[in-house]
Amino acid sequence: MKAYELVCPCLLGVEGLVADELREMGAENVLPENGRVVFDGSPEMIARANIRSRFSERVQVLLATFEAKTFDQLFRAVKVLPWAEWIGREDAFPVKGRCLSSTLMSVPDCQAIIKKAVVESLKETYPIEQFPETGALYQIQFLIMKDKVSIMLDTSGAGLHKRGYRKHSNDAPIKETLAAVMAKLCRVRTDGTVIDPFCGSGTVLIEAALLAMHIAPGLRRHFAAEKWKAVPGTVWDAERRAAKALERRDEGFRGFGYDIDPEAVRLTLENAKKAGVAEFLTVEERDVKDFDASGTYGCVICNPPYGERLLDVRAAEEIYRTMGRVFTQKRGWSYSVISPDEQFESCFGKKADKRRKLYNGMIRCQFYMYYKTQK
Repeated sequence: MKAYELVCPCLLGVEGLVADELREMGAENVLPENGRVVFDGSPEMIARANIRSRFSERVQVLLATFEAKTFDQLFRAVKVLPWAEWIGREDAFPVKGRCLSSTLMSVPDCQAIIKKAVVESLKETYPIEQFPETGALYQIQFLIMKDKVSIMLDTSGAGLHKRGYRKHSNDAPIKETLAAVMAKLCRVRTDGTVIDPFCGSGTVLIEAALLAMHIAPGLRRHFAAEKWKAVPGTVWDAERRAAKALERRDEGFRGFGYDIDPEAVRLTLENAKKAGVAEFLTVEERDVKDFDASGTYGCVICNPPYGERLLDVRAAEEIYRTMGRVFTQKRGWSYSVISPDEQFESCFGKKADKRRKLYNGMIRCQFYMYYKTQK
């Protein structure tokens, strides 16, 4: 089948993880860039990356990259692209995008110019004046950065972090893709034990379970390109079967979640059931001060509460101090904590063995990792 140039946008700082997982899937010419990874792949790879990628935000077809400093240059470069090879006469093709540090900085004007160029291009194939846009969705996305334009078609629809299991969440949920990154950085094992003492709506535990047991995160949802003629339904069926064949549910993974809020316990169990991993998790109402590292081994991964108001900040820092007392560093145990608080290590009482800069949405955080045995 035909090969395309594809791109997976991702959270800043995780481009290497995205590149590695794409290579493992069989992608070719994988090139990490700032905030995205570009690669080559067939229609099978479009389906495979959507279904299996844990760390990507989307899968897009990269139609063209060119320089444009005027609206005329933008119009002409977009119009010559082979739009009719993708978009049918009844299909929908909305336009959205971003402009960064460029001569063309008006997003609405760029949207209008690109839309007009696509319409004029399609009219050369479909002799109609008005496109109904009632068919399959071909979301056109553009990025103009330092006068360099990228034109893409989004294959995913809803962002890939929307796995389908978390329709309800607590007040401050962590993004599913970020939770998966945290689990990967902690090297969660197929037979491992993961504990989250601030489980909230269960995202960290669920993503750790999916990673440990090689369960594809996109198996329980649908994607925009499932209605595209370029990626037949047989391809999606085959890729879902292949992903299912990789699962390893009988290796002994266990997850334990705790929270002082009974509603969080209920949400975690509800979401775990939707994700198909509830049987591997134990969730209870418990305060972090009662944490007990009594087992032979354990991997603690958590997103503790933090505050923006003074009283909230003081409460959060007291929680960090409690964590420093109860998270005992000993053989077989590791503790990893994500926080935007630059004072975390001071409150926790120990310098991290390793730190990794991550972004929780637009919030810059540090992932503090403790894994060395305390002497």
